[in-house]
Amino acid sequence: MNSELPIPVANPDSQVYWDSANQERLMIRQCKACKELHFMPRYLCPACWSTELEWIQASGLGVVHSFTVVRRAPMKEFDHLVPYVVALIELKEGPRMMTNILGPDALETRIGDQVKVCFEARGPDAKVPQFVRHLAQKGAN
Repeated sequence: MNSELPIPVANPDSQVYWDSANQERLMIRQCKACKELHFMPRYLCPACWSTELEWIQASGLGVVHSFTVVRRAPMKEFDHLVPYVVALIELKEGPRMMTNILGPDALETRIGDQVKVCFEARGPDAKVPQFVRHLAQKGAN
């Protein structure tokens, strides 16, 4: 548990997202009008501006679209993590989300790497979706 790291602050648009993360489920929004899937949680569809949205559970699988290695912490609470990877993940469902890549091989991250969601505890009642590299087994489809 990273109790010294900042805890997420939910708002009415993101409350379901954070409650679901605490239950280790990754949720994204889908527009009922145009069927567009999107992330970050918001009250309007970014494609058609409809307010008719629903939450759906994402697979938790994705691909690294872009990444950077942070070598200078932006806040003292992150000093002990440096260097660490911040990545833009393209979820299997299509939307992209910014996150961290965790794990002993995180610094080996490359564009195109397959990743899967994990949930990092932040205090007793908060979890943050993060990702780990998920290397496909040889011969697997």
